[in-house]
Amino acid sequence: MSESRTSADGGMETSYGFREVPGGEKQGLVNQVFHKVAKRYDIMNDVMSMGMHRVWKDAMIAALNPRKEPGYKVLDVAGGTGDIAFRIVEASGRQAHATVLDINGSMLGVGAERAEKKKLSANLTFVEANAEELPFEAASFDAYTIAFGIRNVPRIDVALAEAYRVLKRGGRLLVLEFSEVDMPLLDKIYDAWSFNAIPQFGKAITGDAEPYQYLVESIRKFPNQENFAAMIRQAGFSRVSFTNYTGGIAALHSGWKL
Repeated sequence: MSESRTSADGGMETSYGFREVPGGEKQGLVNQVFHKVAKRYDIMNDVMSMGMHRVWKDAMIAALNPRKEPGYKVLDVAGGTGDIAFRIVEASGRQAHATVLDINGSMLGVGAERAEKKKLSANLTFVEANAEELPFEAASFDAYTIAFGIRNVPRIDVALAEAYRVLKRGGRLLVLEFSEVDMPLLDKIYDAWSFNAIPQFGKAITGDAEPYQYLVESIRKFPNQENFAAMIRQAGFSRVSFTNYTGGIAALHSGWKL
């Protein structure tokens, strides 16, 4: 039971938190997690990040700076509840069209309900599909975003290759993900919070601690900032960079298809 992060060479495809599972089993296990937590997912995001996920997501949209013109198309992957897609559409002056893709129908159901309430349905399409096999033609999108979802994809290298394929020339990849804390003391506080408090809050709010045990473990297995940046380069992206948020608790990765 290893707690070491995976490298740029892979390893997440058989890692279900700290457990090693046979190839091909991870996706089903992850799906079960998100079916369980879908209705309370956004509440638990507030708890897990102490509300900071909102600040990080706003910073992601500011970095994207979506064009305020019709025809601007964004693919938001693993974005079932709509948090990122809604922000993109609003930041574009309701000009952009966002396709929200998620492998989990429960999460998409929550997102579609929220879109109706926000009167954003005309700017959104919800698609149930796998990030490793996108049902879109090459060069279909101006931007590809994924927030706190890439570490749940078994074959990250395949998902990144698909992101590259569906982006137009000049298109941008933005990946927001929990990462490796680079501040002394903060890493100890963060570990104590993650492993002791988050599963207990999860149990109190959703009635089940296990999904949140997986989520905090998966954060510790995900490649660190430099290794993940290397994976993005390996997928063909140019001008690859990352920005740490809150001492590296989260990081925003950027790449361009040039």
